[in-house]
Amino acid sequence: MTVLCLDVGSTWTKGALVSAGGDLLGTAQRPTSPPEVLDGVAAVCADLGRSAPGRAGPRGAGPPGAGEVLACSSAGGGLRLAVVGQERLVSAEAGYRVALSAGARVVHVSAGRLDGAGVRALRAAEPDLVLLVGGTDGGDREVLLHNAARLARVACPIVLAGNADARAEARALLAARTVVATDNVLPDVGELAPGPARRAIREVFLRHVIGGKGLSRGTAFRALVVAVTPDAVLGGVSRLAAQDREGAVLVVDVGGATTDVYSAVSTVDDDVERTVALPPDRRTVEGDLGMRWSAPGVVAEAVAEKLVDKEEAAALHREAARRAADVGWLPDDPAVDLRLAALAAILATRRHLRLVDGRLGPQGAGLLVLSGGVFRHAPDVAGVERALRADPVLRPVLKSAAVTVDRDYVLAPAGLLAATGRTTAADRLLAAKLG
Repeated sequence: MTVLCLDVGSTWTKGALVSAGGDLLGTAQRPTSPPEVLDGVAAVCADLGRSAPGRAGPRGAGPPGAGEVLACSSAGGGLRLAVVGQERLVSAEAGYRVALSAGARVVHVSAGRLDGAGVRALRAAEPDLVLLVGGTDGGDREVLLHNAARLARVACPIVLAGNADARAEARALLAARTVVATDNVLPDVGELAPGPARRAIREVFLRHVIGGKGLSRGTAFRALVVAVTPDAVLGGVSRLAAQDREGAVLVVDVGGATTDVYSAVSTVDDDVERTVALPPDRRTVEGDLGMRWSAPGVVAEAVAEKLVDKEEAAALHREAARRAADVGWLPDDPAVDLRLAALAAILATRRHLRLVDGRLGPQGAGLLVLSGGVFRHAPDVAGVERALRADPVLRPVLKSAAVTVDRDYVLAPAGLLAATGRTTAADRLLAAKLG
């Protein structure tokens, strides 16, 4: 039996046909087609020689045994999440770390008692859902309950993951809202428990968010999607880290609007005392660093961090403005795009390392994976690799790292396979394509 893994993104819909044993049998890519994204899905399925799920015709027609479909999506801008916590350095920070590792784009963080201005600021951020946290189990209840009462006036769904002793009362205060209650993200001081909240965030995304993005008529697309794309990618990164290798896995995915950085380690070194522990797999998203819409942000940040001189900055400002004005433009010479991609990768990885306090284990990164169309379609990324290794901040982390490009875009399919229990197939797919 084969499995069709789909990733419906904001710009491209990608498909990978994988055998039960983890062999990659074929890939296809077509533009995403809002307001009916199933049109793009159908085009990808046709390229792979099978019928599209959710459309007329026999499901699974095409290659023998190809009946199952696993899909993830970040179309419609992905998952926008706000965190409401009790203290900035404890519960709000814990919620922020959980949200990032759940594949969400964190658009707002607040700490302490919400007032009218705080509620207005939260609404202005336009989150798809709110992660409400606060208090360790058996600890303070008052701030969590106060914020629950305030959030009763906010329309979006809420994941409640605070003090277990206050859960029932907080849920009652939120009775008029769509609420998924789960275990505390911070059951005790310094003890981060991200798993239940991550699963709850995924549940809310699939049931209540993706169907409201105006991406498809009916319920077929909503029924098809089983994960938010960054969550699936993080699952693939985690499988890479679980393989027998030295050092952490670091993935840099440079897109048109954002640059995402993922890191995963087999274990977390907790010798250093921390208020909030780090999970073994982490993701950050930089909304001002990208190849098209956010290209001007790359140049501005490169100037601020003194990565370019005045002459290069002037040239890149012009090139970035051109790309932001015409996001579909493809240059004949990829040199400028690769320079922008290298700068975006350096800046985003620096920020990621700051978030995780540089903690990728004593050996740093053992494997660096470059992802995104700019890398997949480039004949050579040696210049990008040199720029990353030469950066004074990244040099110690990358000194022993092997570098590869996810040319077949297998991280998301591997994450989808692993999430459904097919870890052997996921591991084989990753080993064959990423080493």
